[in-house]
Amino acid sequence: MPAFRYLHLDVFAASPGGGNHLGVVVDAKGWSDAAMQAFARWSNLVETVFLAPASVATASYRVRIFTPMHEIAYAGHPSVGSAHAALYCGLAQAREGLLWQECQAGVLPIRVLDDGAARELLLRTPAARVLATGLDAHALLPAALAGARTGILPPALVEGGRRWWLAEIADEASLRAWQPDHGAIRALAEASSGMGLCAFARSRERSAAGSGRQAYQLVVRAFAAGVGIIEDPASGAANGLLAAYLAQAEPSGPLAHGYVVSQGREMGHDARLRVSVEADAIWVGGPCRTVIDGSLDWSPE
Repeated sequence: MPAFRYLHLDVFAASPGGGNHLGVVVDAKGWSDAAMQAFARWSNLVETVFLAPASVATASYRVRIFTPMHEIAYAGHPSVGSAHAALYCGLAQAREGLLWQECQAGVLPIRVLDDGAARELLLRTPAARVLATGLDAHALLPAALAGARTGILPPALVEGGRRWWLAEIADEASLRAWQPDHGAIRALAEASSGMGLCAFARSRERSAAGSGRQAYQLVVRAFAAGVGIIEDPASGAANGLLAAYLAQAEPSGPLAHGYVVSQGREMGHDARLRVSVEADAIWVGGPCRTVIDGSLDWSPE
């Protein structure tokens, strides 16, 4: 069998090993759908991506994204990781500070900031819309939030690329200590055709001088029970929907133009995501690091 280049990435990591895992098959042109799904099932990562040359002239490269169970059209951390891999392997170059990623959701722009170890990649997220708000927006929502003290904004169901329930928790300490009922979240997700519940809290943390840690304004925990994930350590798509909700609900608030997110500490990770809110677009992303660069012995048929 031919050997294929394979990367294992740490996406959105604020410290080594702190981000979300991503497997990348770099030269997947000619792979069958069945072969991609079989490898994604074997790798058993939340998502595995397969890169190939773009099929449209406007795109820098093409990516297909697979969970262990099925292919998905779009996701945040696989998109940022794919862009990192395309640059790292020399498959694409930024044009006027942008890469253009072809995926099943269309051709999406990814902003390239800085270079080398300081590089960050920000994905322009699909347009979002609020479908429902309030604790009474769904009969199963109160059970999914049992044990949590809610915050200023009402819970909301938001859709854009993916569909998530969003809920503000009263404070950072409460969110970090919360032990949710994952069965109740799964029931809510399945009943509303959503990914699950993304809970967030505002933070007052300030980075200490010389600590090397960046201050963050939001803490996020994402429980993607609708696709069988107990908790996701770093969620690009969910954070994009959250930014859209905050910009709509608090257009003059301190978070309306952007902020930094801390995610994953409750499960032993340390992810940092940057959110930039502009007049016509929301960009979500952060750093990405190659942990393994090797070869893959797998049949493409």
